[in-house]
Formats: sequence, structure tokens, C-alpha cells
Amino acid sequence: MGLLSNTVSLTVFDVVGEMPQQELIPWIEAQLQQNAFSSIENSSEELSLGWVELDDFQARDFTSPGAWWRENYVTFSLRRDQRRLPAALVKGELKREQEKFLQQNPTFQRVPKDKNDEFKELVRTRLLVKVLPAPTVLDLLWDTHKDQVLFASTSKRAIDDVVDLFSKSFPGLRLVVRHPAARARAVVGEEYVSLLEQTLSTDVEAPVTQQIEQNAWLGHEFLLWLMYQTTNSDSAYRVECSGPAAKGEPFRAWLDERMVLAGSGNEGVQKVTVSGPQDNFEEVCVALGRGKQMSEATIYLDKYEYQWRLTLKGELFQFGSFKCPAVKIDKSAAMEDEQQAVFYERMHVLEEGMQLFDTLLHTFLRQRLGSGWDATSRLIQDWLARHQR
Repeated sequence: MGLLSNTVSLTVFDVVGEMPQQELIPWIEAQLQQNAFSSIENSSEELSLGWVELDDFQARDFTSPGAWWRENYVTFSLRRDQRRLPAALVKGELKREQEKFLQQNPTFQRVPKDKNDEFKELVRTRLLVKVLPAPTVLDLLWDTHKDQVLFASTSKRAIDDVVDLFSKSFPGLRLVVRHPAARARAVVGEEYVSLLEQTLSTDVEAPVTQQIEQNAWLGHEFLLWLMYQTTNSDSAYRVECSGPAAKGEPFRAWLDERMVLAGSGNEGVQKVTVSGPQDNFEEVCVALGRGKQMSEATIYLDKYEYQWRLTLKGELFQFGSFKCPAVKIDKSAAMEDEQQAVFYERMHVLEEGMQLFDTLLHTFLRQRLGSGWDATSRLIQDWLARHQR
């Protein structure tokens, strides 16, 4: 599902580095063209990776800025075509080549290693020509005002691909995932910045992997706090972070439907999934009492008649299955006008949903860093204990 779908999985990146001094549009156009997708359909190559246009995964010339440049947004997609050979087919073809060699060379008991390696390569090349590559297309939205990229995937391989290709395509720039500590720094507010830095287990200059690993508590505690809030408050909040919604507007937020808890065991990381409508989260509380921690949960956000839903992945604060209010299409409008309208309306609801989430995180951080947190923490632990008996 792409960025223009009503449901999309998202990883958020910050764009780090120095933008070029030259005009932005011609520079981006040239870099996209240099790293555009190249088809391998009529070759034996196994993999091809490159950029295509957002609205057409076959279009890769980027000669019309109107197709990929929209105000402060740069929109394009990562296309990955890969041929996959069934292991059984490769094994069968290789066996035939080995048997043929042994028949022609009766003095050999088995095929020599160098000859066997040659047969493996021969078989792969022969079969690759016959197999069509399977395409994967993942959308990317670059907000040049915020220096931020939204990428329509939470897959580790896809993230590695887009990070590598973006750095190659745009020299001097790189993508850094907006992990929990980075997102906390972005939303906490000036009055809490110093307290946050004292509470985080790493400073802002630490390697990203270290910041993610050593601040995993942020995701665990945020989800635990929100679960407590869901059953012990009216779940009412007011918009505080910047975005499309006006500051002070009311909204509601709560956990429900699905939670994933993880903990270390004798056989590595063990996970427990709790699904279905939740009343008192008793199963979750039992798992927490056994040493597990919340790693994922489904969050609902309501503002007036509109609703957003997402599965927050606590390790990287990725949005899985992020469902936004449906964008209505004006069928009477011209095709180009309709596409533009749908795009901007879609960006509006996406950004508003992220604004509500950021406000929720801001509210948690304000409590977590405030003087009353010890009392709140005791209330949460007492509530957990009552549901673990």
C-alpha cells in the first residue's frame, strides 16, 4: 500500500547534511535521472534498484517536475525488481549437469569443486533468463521544509535499500531514522529539553544504533503509560504540537485490539500477542508481571468525526498499518486537478495524524520528566499489581 492509500506503513527519516547551493529542482531532477530504475526484464541480471515516479512505476525519466515536485514536497518511489529462483528447480538442474559430467568422465567418482561451481553459475544464468523479475514499489515523500522523509515501509531490507540509494543519489545528504529518542527531542518542548537529555541513556552525538538500543525504555514506558491512561482516564487530550490541526483542539487517544509483548528467554526473544477488544488488559498485565515489556500496540486517535489508527512499533516508532480518514475524490474534476487535490488532502490527513501522535508523546514526556512522575509511576505499578493477582 502506497502513500496515497488510506492505509500505509511508515518509517520516518530526518534528512541530515548540507543541501546544495544551486537551484534545488534542477539538482534533484538530475540526481533522480542518474539513479532512475533500469529494467532487467530482457536480461539475466538478478536485481535492479532505482527511482520511479510516484504515480507511475513505469515512468522513470523525471523530465517533468510537475510529476514529482509539489510545493515543498518531492515525491518518488523506490522500485526493486528481483528474480527469485525456486531452490528445488536449481537443485534439479544442477543434478542433471552433474550426472551428465560423470557420464562423460567415467574416471571421476564425483564432480570436482571448481567444475561444480561452474555448473552452479551456468544453471543460475540459464534459469534467470526464463524467470520474470518480481517488482516491489515503495513510495517516498521528501518534505524539503522539514528536512524529513516519509517512507512507505517498515521492512528492514527496504530501509537499508532506501538509505543506501538516497545517499548515493543525493551526495552530501543521508537519511537517519527518527527513532524514539530523536522523536522525543523533536516534540518535548524547550522547557523540558535539558531534563530529557539528563534522562536519556545516550547523548545526541552517540551512534544511532546505540541511541536506539539504550533508549528502548522510551517505547516500553510510553505504551505502558498509554495503556494505564486508557483504563484510568477519559482519554481526552488537546493538540499541542504544530501541524494542520489548530492548537488546543480536543482529541481522544487510547490503546485497543492488539498488543505485542517481548522478553528474553532460554531460546532468545519470546513474544506474546494479545488480540481482540480489551476491557482491563488483564492478559497484558499478566505478561508484564512475567517480565515481558510492551513492544507494539494499536493506537486509536479520534478528533471530532475523524479517526486514525496505527500499530506503533516501539523500537523505532514506526507506524504499522497507519489508517487515516478516507480522502474523497471529486469525480467531476479534471484528472490532473483530481490527482493534485487527492495528494494534498492525503498529506493533510497523514500529517494531522502524526501531529496527534506527537502531542500524545509530548504529553507523556511532560509527565515522565515532571516532578510528579514518581507518584504516577506508583499508581501504574499498583494498578498492574491488582491485575496480576
